[in-house]
Amino acid sequence: MSSAPSKTWTFFESEWREGNPPIMGPRTHAAWLASSVFDGARYFDGMAPDLDLHCARINRSALNFGLQPCVPAEQWVALAKEGIRRFDGETALYIRPMYWAEQGFGGGVRFDPSSTRWCLCIYESPMPEPKGSAVTLSPFRRPTPDSAPLSAKAGCLYPNNGRALIEAHERGFDNCILCDALGNVAELANANVFMVRSSIVYTPAPNGSFLDGITRRRIIGLLREAGVTVRECALPYEDFAEADEVFSSGNFLKISPMIRIDDRPLAVGPIYQQARDLYWAFARSYGSVA
Repeated sequence: MSSAPSKTWTFFESEWREGNPPIMGPRTHAAWLASSVFDGARYFDGMAPDLDLHCARINRSALNFGLQPCVPAEQWVALAKEGIRRFDGETALYIRPMYWAEQGFGGGVRFDPSSTRWCLCIYESPMPEPKGSAVTLSPFRRPTPDSAPLSAKAGCLYPNNGRALIEAHERGFDNCILCDALGNVAELANANVFMVRSSIVYTPAPNGSFLDGITRRRIIGLLREAGVTVRECALPYEDFAEADEVFSSGNFLKISPMIRIDDRPLAVGPIYQQARDLYWAFARSYGSVA
């Protein structure tokens, strides 16, 4: 067993295993042909907001990908709460349910849904302070729904965004904006993205080219309930380059501001701060999951 980068517990084959247990071999279909889906929830400050929605989405991803979702969402939730209690309760955690195909038909590309396996991995992952990021336009684009399994949170979708991050880092940026095939903004390389102009919030309308995130939808709802106008529409990169504020939403950081786009500084503005305050108030309303 190889060591894990941080304290980790994984529920696999009916038991909790500490560290980084081997769950795939070189003949496992997912290990070499990427037939896997996953999801990610967060535990922090005693809270795991929208844990139930993340546990429901992993099963939808499996169905949309063609795997067999053999764990009821309620069981995912119960296991996650059980696993959280194996930690100290102080350190933030990442909660990652996974499905993958073990076998392919004839040893080839077409995977066998009946060979679906699963695990739940929970590990310490501190919540970074939202110090802000510098972003730029990526030369890479998101795939189209007819060219990739975009209706699932599939592992095979992430190498494209990974190479976009590498390219942006090489140019001195923390993150990058990817456009869709039509040239409209889709998302950041690892999060959904919002912009503010004249106190109105704009965000790309879901068109099947990017993940319509759970945290994204939560923030849109909270802002609208607070009386903020949020418009989902097609947005060119130029709108972001000229925006008053740009911020992101995602499971890992929840909400984070952009402080530079290309060579132009950006302020950490009042709409971002309002969105962050609203989200944390919502998270606290969930109560303790211990």
